Amino acid sequence: MRSLLLGGAMLALANLSALAQVSDDVVKIGVLTDMGGVTADIGGKGSVIAAELALKEFGATALGKPIQIVAADHQHKADVGTSIARQWFDVDKVDAVVDVPNSAVALALQSLARENKRIVMYSGAGTTALSNEQCSPYGFHWTYDTYGVARGTASAVVKAGGTSWFMLASDYAFGHQLQKDATDVVEANGGKVVGSVRHPLNNADFSSFLLRAQSSGAKVVGIANAGNDTVNAIKQAGEFGLAEQGQNLAALIFFLQDVHSLGLKATQGTYLTTASYWDLDEPSRAWSKQFLEKAGMMPSMLHAGVYGSVLHYLKAVKQAGTDDPDKVAAAMRAMPINDAFTKDATIRADGRVLREMYLARVKKPADSKGPWDYFEIVRKIEPSETAWPLSESRCPAVKG
Repeated sequence: MRSLLLGGAMLALANLSALAQVSDDVVKIGVLTDMGGVTADIGGKGSVIAAELALKEFGATALGKPIQIVAADHQHKADVGTSIARQWFDVDKVDAVVDVPNSAVALALQSLARENKRIVMYSGAGTTALSNEQCSPYGFHWTYDTYGVARGTASAVVKAGGTSWFMLASDYAFGHQLQKDATDVVEANGGKVVGSVRHPLNNADFSSFLLRAQSSGAKVVGIANAGNDTVNAIKQAGEFGLAEQGQNLAALIFFLQDVHSLGLKATQGTYLTTASYWDLDEPSRAWSKQFLEKAGMMPSMLHAGVYGSVLHYLKAVKQAGTDDPDKVAAAMRAMPINDAFTKDATIRADGRVLREMYLARVKKPADSKGPWDYFEIVRKIEPSETAWPLSESRCPAVKG
């Protein structure tokens, strides 16, 4: 009897010890996103829903303590985003942040999170600086980066005969990096960039930019922006008759929601690179059905990334037996990433997630079987093709 009592007491103490490892008695995750701007459809409320579905899959508690999800709109302003994050870190005791669909906001947050030892998992931001010169032991570049999507899409277009390019890019960190990465890929494959122009974020009128693209004589107009800017640029390119004059469009970052907005007639045949697709297999279809019921749309790859990052973070908290950021970050790197869209992905020393991606092509209207059936998967792209080579890394963690 004494042995049983002693064993029970020791078990109770062990449980209390585990419970004590959760700071502030709650595991709190912040979704920092765009609720009403240019990337609201591919992030926004859908990202919050994705985080909630990860919580549903994992369970309501971690190490016996409740899990809470909070959300805020950074409005695509670095000062607004960092102000929210300071409030979250200093007052609200948020343990981890996800999404962040703006590279300028993400880079500002990366520095703040490093100082405060808070984990951030970037699904929406694309700049390679997050896992290169501005890498952090607490920062994880989760879903995609400009290097990966540029290599997947631009190389396919050049090999198909699109050898001369004009670049139309958004004028902030993401657009600058995407333009550079795409230019490097075009030139490496024997093509040439004959001109470029940059436009403000959330731009409504692309007429002057498209006129410059027309006059360049380039075979391909590379669209290096995202969200509604991509939709507006492609829509107005159609109105200007670029295709009729022999110019093709290459959307370097293109989402399911963009196709939905523009329609298959306007986007058919467009190549794109994506980290996920709702109709890949049974697990992705089952999860996406849950998402559709709550969000009224199929998930973008950013939504899928938010779900996967939150789920992996919670698994790492459980594995580490604590929400201590150093121990959780170590567990995240040690564990393979597995979820409805990801199979055995890993995390490099620079924080970059090594995942399979997919070269896709937008279907012809006649080939689509119904709403959201928009992509044909052309081929799987291995991580070695889309990840920045570590031999060229400027990340301190890689340099040693």
